[in-house]
Amino acid sequence: MNKHIVSIQNPLIKELVQLKEKSRERKKTGLFLIEGEREISLAIKGHYEFETILFYPELISEIRINELIDQHIERIEISKEVYEKLAYRDTTEGILAIAKNKTNSISDLKFNTKNPLILVAEAPEKPGNIGALLRTADAANIDAVIIANPKTDLYNPNIIRSSVGCVFTNQIATGRTSDIIEFLKTQNINIYCAALQASVNYHSQDFTKPTAIIVGTEATGLSDEWINNSTQNIIIPMQGEIDSMNVSVAAGILIFEAKRQRGFL
Repeated sequence: MNKHIVSIQNPLIKELVQLKEKSRERKKTGLFLIEGEREISLAIKGHYEFETILFYPELISEIRINELIDQHIERIEISKEVYEKLAYRDTTEGILAIAKNKTNSISDLKFNTKNPLILVAEAPEKPGNIGALLRTADAANIDAVIIANPKTDLYNPNIIRSSVGCVFTNQIATGRTSDIIEFLKTQNINIYCAALQASVNYHSQDFTKPTAIIVGTEATGLSDEWINNSTQNIIIPMQGEIDSMNVSVAAGILIFEAKRQRGFL
């Protein structure tokens, strides 16, 4: 028999609202909320652990839940009011999961190839940009995404939503710029920084060897620490009136040039 929660004043629901809204709470508990069938399915494929499933039976049946989720995971039936309080959007099929964070440590990164292709984004602030970067990384099936000096946690609902669940499909790590540079150098991975200073056109470089493509924010670009440790700074030739583009668009151009050179393997 499933538990039932009908009130938004229920202590568990109050805790889950905090998980939804507060990065501090997600870090403290090591938990976060996932909503939607697609996102939950991708998290399962990404080997995330679930503690509890919450569902609104008017929108999803237990038969469908059984198709998605291990039957041994606790389930709680919730009212429409509770579902609307917890859900970030109104088109997520009536199901939410309480999941455990991963450590996302650089030391946990594992490469299945001797020739990895990695995207590093330094200090991205906007969840929408992070989500778009993760979608691009997934589309190209690169080996890892590393967030340097992160400004928000990966399990922010806006990142999960804007990445359409690709936060679960990519191998992701976070860390300080200095530690990431040390890791890349230890792994003999070439560092290509998207920067205006001392740059060459991106398509003139050989990305078929172990490669990390580094992108910064549109406002400030990359820090000097990256520039000073770059194998080569690269630039996308701009032919219009402006001298920069959205970071996820730029990353997509650079990543898919690397994929083209590698025969899309």
